[in-house]
Amino acid sequence: MSYRVAIIAPPYPLEEAPAPPLGVCYVAAAFEAAGCEVRIFDFVVSEYRKEKLARWMDDFRPNFVGSTSVTMNFPGAADIMMDVKDIDPSVTTVMGGPHVSFWAPQTLKRYPGIDFIVAGEGEVTISEMVPRLAAGDPLDDVAGLYLRRGDEIVFTGTRKHLEDLDQLPRPARHLLPISRYLALGFPVSVITSRGCPNACIFCLGRRMVGPKVRYRSPHLVVEEIAHLLGLGFWRINVADDLFTANKKRVATFCSEIEKRGLKFGWTAFSRVNTIDEETLVMMKAAGCDCISFGMESGRQEMLNLVKKGITLDQAREAARLCKKVGIIGHASYIVGLPGESPEGLEETDRVARELGFVYGYHHLSPFPGSTIMDKLEEFDLEILTDDWSQYDANRPIVQTSRLTPEMSKAFVDRHHAQCAEEMARIEKGFVERTNTPEEDLLILGNRKLETVFAIIDTDLIERFGTLEEDDGDTPDSSLAAVSSRIAGFLGKEHEPVAKVLWDFFKNGYIVQGLRNGKKAWVWAPNPAAAWPELADKKAV
Repeated sequence: MSYRVAIIAPPYPLEEAPAPPLGVCYVAAAFEAAGCEVRIFDFVVSEYRKEKLARWMDDFRPNFVGSTSVTMNFPGAADIMMDVKDIDPSVTTVMGGPHVSFWAPQTLKRYPGIDFIVAGEGEVTISEMVPRLAAGDPLDDVAGLYLRRGDEIVFTGTRKHLEDLDQLPRPARHLLPISRYLALGFPVSVITSRGCPNACIFCLGRRMVGPKVRYRSPHLVVEEIAHLLGLGFWRINVADDLFTANKKRVATFCSEIEKRGLKFGWTAFSRVNTIDEETLVMMKAAGCDCISFGMESGRQEMLNLVKKGITLDQAREAARLCKKVGIIGHASYIVGLPGESPEGLEETDRVARELGFVYGYHHLSPFPGSTIMDKLEEFDLEILTDDWSQYDANRPIVQTSRLTPEMSKAFVDRHHAQCAEEMARIEKGFVERTNTPEEDLLILGNRKLETVFAIIDTDLIERFGTLEEDDGDTPDSSLAAVSSRIAGFLGKEHEPVAKVLWDFFKNGYIVQGLRNGKKAWVWAPNPAAAWPELADKKAV
């Protein structure tokens, strides 16, 4: 009998534009490569209910259930693991991911339903632990685990990072509800490398994936992108911590895209001190239209304090080059860094406007594993809550000696008010028919997205998609009937809901099928999501 593994993709706010969960897919692929039968229980694009989890577990009968999380959705993920144990106490449960990697003993003490924790990169750890789990053998000699030993919690030792990323099994996206993610319409993420050579004190990336940048073959990455485009995704996000760490590799990656004749838009994360005009021109020619820079502050003293390793002059030059080449630059800034003051924030805002990047502000969230969290006593900073669900960067949870939470909120709210004022102008223009076509598309897109979120987030296709006798047999009539029921439930007009469902149907995201023996509109099965065979396919 095969060893059955269920991987939880825990709830994550759709407003935060989640991509299909890449880490979950790498973990699932590692279990598949180890010979397990694997399913992903996805609650990102499906409403979480304990009874649904119980139904899925009863259908699959997993021996092992694992979950990942970041800090902001850790409480919900941990509660789901407790539900798993309550539903079937015989199941082995585990958590991994950045939060628990640096909060493991506290997690195991707080949540008795979690059996152990995988710290750091998990793929090689999984390949070693699966045979032992299946045989009922102890895991003490598998590095990278936090285990229970009676009342004690023991760590089996640090796991070395995998040097050759081409040995990784390919992400198991075929286990995801692909049609739901396609309907959501957000970019899909890939990685070309792991590792971060920088030492920013508010980030845990360096500790999670190591200071040495390790690379995947550009050929394999572009093969993956071609496969994703074939599934219907239309936009790619390169999710490396620092995509432009190596100019030669950027050139090879861009050349590979052009050689394949692939046409798609993509984004990447960079730093203002790692780009030049030649690199930007290459990226632009290969389809890159937006680069995100973590600016964090407009004060050089603050950039030095947080060990950002950049200068304001480098930022000015990066902004100039992006504008010259025609790539949108996006800058993010952090409110509430150690020692911050109201005057410092005003200086940051002045610089942000001067640079001309599209920009936004986030509140500081001191994550477990970051230097700020580990050495809090060394900084002018006070953390005001240990409620991890508030660590979403959308609210102030820290203060300094000169900056209160109220000041932080007022500053960010002022920026948001300016954005809201502009959106109100465009909304008015939509009603008065004075907008540009692009502005009207923005309004229509926002309204559509609200409906899409509601349909996906609360399982409305499942609730209202079963056809009744008077719904008719044609797509037109039956979709109209389902749209009417959903619109009534949401308190929305029928027409925009009907348009969303018709787009779902036209694009193949929903199809007519059976639910509990009755005709119904259902989410489409995965569109041949398994990877094509390649001569140089590798696995751990």
